[in-house]
Amino acid sequence: MKIDGSRLFSRGKFLLPFIILLTISSILAGCSGNPTTPNMDLDKMAPMSDMPEEVQNAPVTVQVSYQFAVANPDALKNVPCYCGCGKVGHTSNYSCYVKEINSSGEIIFDYHSLGCSICVDIAQDVIKMTTDGKAPEKIRETIDLKYSQYGTSNMQPVP
Repeated sequence: MKIDGSRLFSRGKFLLPFIILLTISSILAGCSGNPTTPNMDLDKMAPMSDMPEEVQNAPVTVQVSYQFAVANPDALKNVPCYCGCGKVGHTSNYSCYVKEINSSGEIIFDYHSLGCSICVDIAQDVIKMTTDGKAPEKIRETIDLKYSQYGTSNMQPVP
């Protein structure tokens, strides 16, 4: 059996660029996601247009944390904060983002998390565990174990 080298080479001209293009596409697809919100259902996030200007100008992880807090209050009310904000009246990680919702439904934001990495880290962990399908009890347990080294909880311990 005789192999025609010119035919193999002509196929190779098309095969090599195809392999290179496929490889580059795979790499770019892997880099295009938002690493702070894997598998996030964006329907459960408050729109950025509803956020105050200070939040809109904040780093992306801070923005996402505020959006999540507004759209998923129970998720962050379930977990404490360990940054020491209990001294200013915060009662959960949620209150690091939302001060109150007044009688007309208007959200009064708390800007504490704009400058507190512990608050944002806790919210980001809650987002990840929520999207991974973890139960609220497991999320609380994980947050308590991970962040108790940084300070006192602003919530009562779970029995």
